[in-house]
Amino acid sequence: MRVKKAVFPVAGLGTRFLPATKSTPKEMLPLIDKPLVQYVVEEAVASGIEQILFVTGRGKRAIEDHFDHAFELETLLEDKGKTAELHEVRQIAEMAKIFFVRQKQALGLGHAILCAKEFVGAEPFAVLLGDDIIDAPVPCLGQLLDVYESYRAPVLALEKVPMVNISSYGCVRANQLAKRVYEVLDLVEKPAIIDAPSDLAIIGRYILTPGIFPILEDQAPGKGGEIQLTDALVRLSKQESIFGCQFEGLRHDCGDKLGFLKATVDMALKRDEFNGAFQDYLRMRLCR
Repeated sequence: MRVKKAVFPVAGLGTRFLPATKSTPKEMLPLIDKPLVQYVVEEAVASGIEQILFVTGRGKRAIEDHFDHAFELETLLEDKGKTAELHEVRQIAEMAKIFFVRQKQALGLGHAILCAKEFVGAEPFAVLLGDDIIDAPVPCLGQLLDVYESYRAPVLALEKVPMVNISSYGCVRANQLAKRVYEVLDLVEKPAIIDAPSDLAIIGRYILTPGIFPILEDQAPGKGGEIQLTDALVRLSKQESIFGCQFEGLRHDCGDKLGFLKATVDMALKRDEFNGAFQDYLRMRLCR
C-alpha cells in the first residue's frame, strides 16, 4: 500500500525560542520568507503525500490560518495585478488535503502520534517533525519511502552525529544491509555517551505502520514523564522488522538557535537574490 498520509506533531511549546514563541508557534518562525513548517510540508508533498494531519495544541491557530485560503489577501493581490504573489499564497492552501486535531495534553511525541489513529486508519503513514529542515536533492521523506517500498516495514531517518551530541537524540544499534540502509536491532532514547549503541541518531522523519497504535495505547511514560515514541518502537521491533535510512542531504536543526541561524545563512546563499550583496556582507563581517 502506497504511503499517502503524513502526521505533523506541532503541539510543542517551543520554549527554546522564548520570548518569540510566547504568542507565535515555533513552527511559524520564518526561515527567510517561509515559516519552518512550510518547508517540511513541501518536502512531504514532493514525496507524494496527499493528506496531512497537524496534531496541534493551544496557541497554534496561526498554523491553521497559514494553510487556509486568505480571501481578503488574495482579492487584494488580484486587484493589484500581483499574479506571482497570488499564485504563491493560493498554492499554500492547495498543496495537500490538510486536517487538524488537538493534543489536549503535552504527553510526548508518542501520545501526539496516537492522536492520529483515526486519521491513519489501517494505512502506513509518515511522521515529520518541523524542527528538522533537510536540504536534499531528493526529498528526505522520499528517500525513506524508497526503503519502505523495498521492505514494507517501518523506516527511520538516520544521521551520524558526533558522539558528544548523541545524548540529545534517540539512537540505534543496527546492521548495515546496503548503502545507507540498515536493519534496526535496538533503539535507545537520549542515552549517556557510554550507553549509546552507535553514532546513528534518529532524525525527525519516520514511516510507521498501524501496528504502532496498540503499543502506544498502553505505553508507560518514559523519560521526562512522556510517552516516548522510541520506547514504543523498541516494542514494535519485537513484532516486525524496522529499518533505517541514512539519508543524503544537509540537515538544519531549527529547534536550536544556532542551528536556526546556520539554516538562515545556508538557505539564503542558495538563492540568486542574495548571492551578491549577502555574500559581500558576510565577508565584510567576518573580516572585521
